[in-house]
Amino acid sequence: MSLAEPTLLTRIRRSDLWWSFTQHKAAMAAAVLLALLILSAAFAPWITPQNPYDPAQLDLWNAELPPIWMERGQWPYLLGTDNQGRDILSAILYGSRSSIIIGIGSVALSLVIGISLGLMAGFFGGITDAVLMRVGDVLLSVPTILIAMLVSAMARASLPPGLREVGAGAVLILAITLSAWVQYARTVRAQTSVERRKEYVQAARLLKVPARRIMVKHILPNTMTPILVAATLNFGMAILTEATLSFLGIGMPPSQPSLGTLIRFGNQYLFSGMWWMVIFPVLQLCLLVVSVNLLGDWLRDALNPKLR
Repeated sequence: MSLAEPTLLTRIRRSDLWWSFTQHKAAMAAAVLLALLILSAAFAPWITPQNPYDPAQLDLWNAELPPIWMERGQWPYLLGTDNQGRDILSAILYGSRSSIIIGIGSVALSLVIGISLGLMAGFFGGITDAVLMRVGDVLLSVPTILIAMLVSAMARASLPPGLREVGAGAVLILAITLSAWVQYARTVRAQTSVERRKEYVQAARLLKVPARRIMVKHILPNTMTPILVAATLNFGMAILTEATLSFLGIGMPPSQPSLGTLIRFGNQYLFSGMWWMVIFPVLQLCLLVVSVNLLGDWLRDALNPKLR
């Protein structure tokens, strides 16, 4: 009589990674915080008192209200309102959705491009490796923010006026990806260059296994550990890059704001006494990035064989 095969959840709970996670209090706190931030942003239409970007729901009589614990604070505007009567908490949660979606989209696209090019460069070598890595070196020599600014500005200039705001998110994802894929490609290329010389790859070549199958089925799984760590940390960097571009006015438009857009508008009223318009979006951005970085630090240590 054979024993039942353990379920996926059981295998996860028995894994060293899960044990390491449960022993790392900072990682657990960061995971809970990140989950709360993502869920609150995802369900913003159901938990916020208004859609802050629907003009019909704005009331100028409630403009410039301070947070609820201060004098003149009113329910349900927990964090106050801006100069148009827009609830700050609602704006933050809606803005977080844009920032998180752009961060996830840019990391996912960077992974696809970087892993594909890194596998090709490391497996085939020669001219393929030289060309791809030199392109990567050129991109790494230019600051990420400058590449993103250039791509964003060019896209805005070339797109028709009616598509500039609609495609702003896609343009930002592309702009961040153009510089972010290089790190993944260099990491995968280094791992692939080592793996291709091992016996199992040589045996697969002798058996006439297609190169694509060797790269995807055999080499790629052995390169995923550093990639997962890099992707986690770069998620926080992508959110920061998007916020920087939006703060500079070349990111998300006012009709589709992100945390960077909210910080840019709130900064204009900082010295007029309405500090809540900028402080709370900044705090939300910090919580997002710090929680992601804490998870990335834990994952890097947990997957490092030298620390086991």
